[in-house]
Amino acid sequence: MVAIDVEGFDHVLRSLQARGYRLLGPTHREGAIVIDAIASVHDLPRGYVDTQAPASYSVTRNDDEALFGFVLGPDSWKKFLYLPRVKLFSMTKSGKGFEVSPNETPEVSKYACIGIRPCEIQAIAIQDKVFSEGPYSDPTYSGVRKNLFIVAVQCARPGGTCFCASMNTGPKAYEGYDLALTEIQADGSHYFVMDPGSDAGKEILAEIPHRPATEVDIERANAVTQSAVGQLRKSMETADLPRILNDSFEHPAWDEIARRCLACANCTLVCPTCFCSTVEDVTDLTGTHAERWRRWDSCFTSDFTRIAGGNIRMSTRTRYRQWLTHKVGYWVDQFGTSGCVGCGRCITWCPVGIDLTVEVRKIRDGHTMQS
Repeated sequence: MVAIDVEGFDHVLRSLQARGYRLLGPTHREGAIVIDAIASVHDLPRGYVDTQAPASYSVTRNDDEALFGFVLGPDSWKKFLYLPRVKLFSMTKSGKGFEVSPNETPEVSKYACIGIRPCEIQAIAIQDKVFSEGPYSDPTYSGVRKNLFIVAVQCARPGGTCFCASMNTGPKAYEGYDLALTEIQADGSHYFVMDPGSDAGKEILAEIPHRPATEVDIERANAVTQSAVGQLRKSMETADLPRILNDSFEHPAWDEIARRCLACANCTLVCPTCFCSTVEDVTDLTGTHAERWRRWDSCFTSDFTRIAGGNIRMSTRTRYRQWLTHKVGYWVDQFGTSGCVGCGRCITWCPVGIDLTVEVRKIRDGHTMQS
């Protein structure tokens, strides 16, 4: 481990740019922390903190100079890997037939992702299983993924809706990054303890001014994440959860949720692992050119399960049940891991404040009583 100051961290960003990486990182815009293109440390949300609770999110300025004093914003890194809209192919009329173009893969950028939280590293690992590790690989996702440089930030404080510790996804990252940093503000000093996680990360550190991390530095860094664990107020018991959910299709909790749920799809759009999609065909006005696009969709939309024989899930009850049982139940059977990383976004950005940790607890408790 090494220690660098804020100027040294800016040097890290410049070194990545010199290698052809496009920098993506958190920045403050329109009252939220969002992920966008950045050029230097000056674009990071210095001094901003967020406050999160069910159906509640706000960002304020703090007195300190922390670059990563916030937790998570509404958008995740998913939008750069699993693009919201991708053209699959196009057709052009030619005589009495059509000429079909080959699959169109968007131009692949080299992204350096600055400030990824531990739970989001796990979310990317989960999407890897879906899009690049199975029998079929998504060329758009895989193309971006193989060029990704990840600079992780160890969490100093959790949000009011976080429950990463119970999902084994945070608040400290142990793998999946090229560089991991812990931000330290102590004794009038502001610096970072950095840990390389790959050869590429070591190469970057070798180019920038730094000093070896002392025992005091390492103790301070460990204290940051240990303090974050102690501040977590939410949790979810995952033991035997897939079986419990599978046995609880008629649990009254589904009806209670349905009376509150708006089926707005906010939870799926902010989730860093949800990957539902649909295809849409578009034509020009002449009728000689058509295109097929894949775009994000949600299992909460009314048309998502519409087939030739009708709609499989007509009610909000069945749609929410499908989402939750897939996210923390069936996902384990499909991919060997839960689809939830405990980031809490679905709780924060639900307009009516539905908390899946609470709902899972109700179902678990009801199942225990029946047993």
